Amino acid sequence: MRILWLKTELLHPVDKGGRIRTYQMLREIAREHHITYLTLDDGEAAPDALEQATAYAHDVVTIPFHPPKKSGAAFYSALAMNVLSSLPYAVARYQSTAMAAEIQRRAPHADLLVCDFLTPAINMRSDLAVPTVLFQHNVEAMIWERHAAVSKSVVRRKYMTEQWRRMAAFEQAACHRFDHVIAVSPQDADVMRTQYGALRVSDVPTGVDTEFFTPADVEMRRPLELVFTGSMDWMPNDDAMLWFLDAIFPLVRAELPEVTVTIVGRSPSAQLQAQARNAPGVEVTGRVPDVRPYLERASVFLVPIRIGGGTRLKIFEAMAMGLPVLSTTVGAEGLPLSDGSDVLLRDDARAYAAELVSLLRDDVRRRAIAEAGQRLVRERYGWVGVAQAFMAQCAQVVARAHDVAPPRSAMATGDIQT
Repeated sequence: MRILWLKTELLHPVDKGGRIRTYQMLREIAREHHITYLTLDDGEAAPDALEQATAYAHDVVTIPFHPPKKSGAAFYSALAMNVLSSLPYAVARYQSTAMAAEIQRRAPHADLLVCDFLTPAINMRSDLAVPTVLFQHNVEAMIWERHAAVSKSVVRRKYMTEQWRRMAAFEQAACHRFDHVIAVSPQDADVMRTQYGALRVSDVPTGVDTEFFTPADVEMRRPLELVFTGSMDWMPNDDAMLWFLDAIFPLVRAELPEVTVTIVGRSPSAQLQAQARNAPGVEVTGRVPDVRPYLERASVFLVPIRIGGGTRLKIFEAMAMGLPVLSTTVGAEGLPLSDGSDVLLRDDARAYAAELVSLLRDDVRRRAIAEAGQRLVRERYGWVGVAQAFMAQCAQVVARAHDVAPPRSAMATGDIQT
């Protein structure tokens, strides 16, 4: 099959959840299918990102693209201008007439078009002569809804609420414009059916590279060390660790004064770094070449996420490395996990802190939860099976398109407007 795969970035460095999922799946898919990877390129990728793309694509087409960086006068000017648009800014910033023209030119020569994440859809016309799949890593509107719910600032809450409203409208329209939508969990798929009225939705599970995420033979764990990993420029991760340091960590340190936490991930915010400097026992690393050494030495993996959608690959990675995971319900959302057996779930700050103290004091329970999680992901969630499930659904979309063109809703009669 010839697949035109749309993206808004090159994948290297492969250092955040969406990139990891795409990279691992495409590596498997490209073994049997021809991938043309069409993407925006803002120049921020690794110097060898284009060269490295040969691992997951046969042809790579890059569209130069220079949106304002997320700081400074140009960024805030763009936010101000967005007030006049019906589009959420997180989508509008990726509009590109050059990408739209390239999609239009290449689509007729493909057997299938896959739009990876919601944002490339802004550059798609609705009259493309090719079967289309929207690969949804999150329910994007849900993220903005949760941002609004936890925001303490009245102005910020109003802004997030408006962005949530716009994102929900855009996302609903997009779900109706594609021939099929693939989500990353049954829960996300159900939201798209019930809230958006999407008619053709399915899901694929989250995977993990079980060969890469294997702990060293030598026991390196430090009994009172905690770890969190994630791209710290993603707002849900930043919010999670600000909340942890403010509301949870002091309660834990009051019981176990020697406890430390390491926050691993690129581009930590100035606020997070300042808060970490004022909190004893906290290390913020920034970008690291390999997260495994930090996972090998910790005793508990933290996922105190209050905002988000989709699924957290970091949880499966930690499990594969033999770490017990203490998460919020939102943090583990969409994953086939059972509270108390292969993961622990606590939402209230005091309950989270109490569970963490209990876990750190109980080596046997900690080990039991870690072993159950590790066994689960190693037996059931390798990337080969995930990619096969994805392509089986894509094959059905192509077959259905050649049989009879599916009816499109009234929402799909024109392009998404600005």
